[in-house]
Amino acid sequence: MDKVTVKNLLNEALEENLSLFLIALNFLPDNKILVEVDGDNGISLEECIRISRAIEHNLDREEEDFSLEVTSPDIAKPLVVKRQYKKNINRTLQVKLIDNSKVEGNLNNVNEDFIELEWKAREPKPVGKGKITVVKNKTISFKDILEAKVKLLF
Repeated sequence: MDKVTVKNLLNEALEENLSLFLIALNFLPDNKILVEVDGDNGISLEECIRISRAIEHNLDREEEDFSLEVTSPDIAKPLVVKRQYKKNINRTLQVKLIDNSKVEGNLNNVNEDFIELEWKAREPKPVGKGKITVVKNKTISFKDILEAKVKLLF
């Protein structure tokens, strides 16, 4: 399988809709090509089909047989690309850090180097008995993130 040709065809298909971006392109045994694509506003089935056809119709199966799968990312999988973080602003993330600590909070901001999370916590009152609700913030560098997932709320 000519990987360069597949990559070029994929890039051309993605250029037709600039809100789409590549998560992963894998070449598996038995000439299986797995393409994972997402969009700033999600990705429709029609877009997956369009990308699949743009690749498949420009490769010759008689020359070399292959299978092609174009999918959207699984919501249960960790975020991989910084652009995925941007599309999930205002959603709750569960973040595992490289020191194995965990942070869960609302994603408020994303830039090239870090993310900002915010959450509410109950803490003892500074004076007297009882607890108060306080808003906590944490800025996390991408290099410190081991894994981040969107928390599904029902």
